[in-house]
Amino acid sequence: MKNLLFILILCYGAFHSGNEGQMSKRDINRDMMKIEEHLRAAGLRPTRQRMALAELLFGHGDRHVTAEQLHREARDAGLGVSLATIYNTLNQFTEVGLLRQVVTTGNHTFYDTNTSEHYHFYLEESDELIDIPRDQIDLKGLPPLPEGKRMKGVDIIIRLSGTS
Repeated sequence: MKNLLFILILCYGAFHSGNEGQMSKRDINRDMMKIEEHLRAAGLRPTRQRMALAELLFGHGDRHVTAEQLHREARDAGLGVSLATIYNTLNQFTEVGLLRQVVTTGNHTFYDTNTSEHYHFYLEESDELIDIPRDQIDLKGLPPLPEGKRMKGVDIIIRLSGTS
């Protein structure tokens, strides 16, 4: 019993030592290996640039990012990649199902790391997307599909402004 208590105290100390936000080199290496596995499984060669951009995209949970935002993040991280390379990589990731494109207005496109079926709120003033879980919208009364066509998906974007 004393050994178990000692182990619990050690574990508590390890998790509450003030380093909660810091990742060890082992954690970083493990995450990079996961990213490399995902790229290979999707049929993409894990080049240095793809790995670095994938880490920026997928290293912090689900998010919505534009090519320009990712380009700024890459530049701030010291990656010398062009905006064209960012677009090419985002489109490749989208083609193999690692990302989902969400077009909000005209040619303004977000790339969503959450590829599950869900919908979005679009906050116009702050130019950001917020996920809406699929089960929070009830789709009823869809029109019959044209002959010879099948439904690929339904995209719903609810545009919001700050004024009521």
